[in-house]
Amino acid sequence: MVKVKKTLSALMVLVLSAALSGCASKGGGGAIGEPSEQEINAEAATAYAEIKAKSKISKDPRMNELVKRVSNRIAVASGEPFEWEVVLIENPEPNAWCMPGGKMAVYTGILPILQTEGALAAVMGHEVAHATLRHGKQRYARALRGNLLGAVIGGAAIIGGQLLCKSQKCRMLSAIGGAAGGLAVAFFDRKFSRGDESQADQVGQIFMAKAGYDPSEAVKVWERMEKASDGKAPPEFLSTHPKNERRRADLQAWLPEANQEYSRSKSKLGIGEYL
Repeated sequence: MVKVKKTLSALMVLVLSAALSGCASKGGGGAIGEPSEQEINAEAATAYAEIKAKSKISKDPRMNELVKRVSNRIAVASGEPFEWEVVLIENPEPNAWCMPGGKMAVYTGILPILQTEGALAAVMGHEVAHATLRHGKQRYARALRGNLLGAVIGGAAIIGGQLLCKSQKCRMLSAIGGAAGGLAVAFFDRKFSRGDESQADQVGQIFMAKAGYDPSEAVKVWERMEKASDGKAPPEFLSTHPKNERRRADLQAWLPEANQEYSRSKSKLGIGEYL
């Protein structure tokens, strides 16, 4: 294993040297240009296509329709003109995510914990908020710059992903390789700040209210998540988030504003269907 790590380290040095020597600004000063949002979204879309092709997609017609319905309503409520797309992946991990540019996924493992359509709207509202607020964009841009991580994953294959990734989700996606492997390290292993997480909670609660879901269901989501962990390590979905007690208190404090949005919504769906 030590030899493998040394080999990967040497590979990373070679790739880094090539990336740095081959990158220069248009002005010739040697600075590395920042990828545009369009380039970042295109890279994410490529990785998303790979993930879909190599993941086990759920064939449950009811749950697929429900996930698409909820995600589409949240996307419309956000007002962001991304090329939105969502997929339901058969995976026991309790998770959901939204890539830059609006490419979303829900894992089947989170559905029994959430229990209601409204709770799913709260989770998707949070993830969509991260994307619309451009949280983590600069970190992703730095990783894409020079295609460094993609080159490392491509050259070291699964071994590179296993050593570079910190989370289970990242390790799983790095095994896919290609753009998905690079994105696994650049996007799925990034850490949002507590401020970003709280902002995504607040904006996500507004999104779900605008979409017609009772925003008080957002408070209950984290109670269910806490019960599901049952003293074990929290699901990866919660690992970088504020403590449950704090986030429940914040969501409760933000309810008056969210309820105003809910009162203006054309559809009053409440908690929706049971999952």
